[in-house]
Amino acid sequence: MLNDINFYYHLLFALGHLLHARDLTLGRHAVMGTRFEEIEKLYVAERARLERQVFRKTGCAATARDLVHDVFLRFLEKTTQWTGNPAAFLNKCASNAAIDHLRLQQHSSAFVDNITQEQYAATPEQPQNIVAMREEIVAVQQILLALPEKTRHIFLLNRVHNRSFTEIAAAVGISERAVAKHMARAVAACEEAMHKCD
Repeated sequence: MLNDINFYYHLLFALGHLLHARDLTLGRHAVMGTRFEEIEKLYVAERARLERQVFRKTGCAATARDLVHDVFLRFLEKTTQWTGNPAAFLNKCASNAAIDHLRLQQHSSAFVDNITQEQYAATPEQPQNIVAMREEIVAVQQILLALPEKTRHIFLLNRVHNRSFTEIAAAVGISERAVAKHMARAVAACEEAMHKCD
């Protein structure tokens, strides 16, 4: 039911887009209305059968619904009038959509299968970089320990726990302006200490 409503919404949207884009005259609106009714009847009559057909090829009901939905939308957008059997035409379109979908899946999985472990893995750090990072961690710990306890607590709430100034002010029991001052002190102390390390 929801899928039908979704289709009708898209059908109306596409129809409105066509009417606007082509700037149809009033006499041609009636033709489009008739065409819309014909496509609606065709959708009601053929949707379930086409979904079963596509499901047999793809093995996924959701994919089948999406592909059939797309086929009907393209049918509405691209055909101004049809001759012959529209059900047979939609049948072929749905079959082609399923085949295209499967080809795309095969291509995507082949691409993923050819990626090697080395391409997934991050490049290993050089020993000197590891030592430098450890020294920076120790320096940051020392900076934080040198801060007054309340300032350190506010700084960690903001930078580590992603709390906003409003949340911190409520938790600590101070104003947002006071939180901003504590944060400014902490950031200034960190910057000063890091410049000394360089």
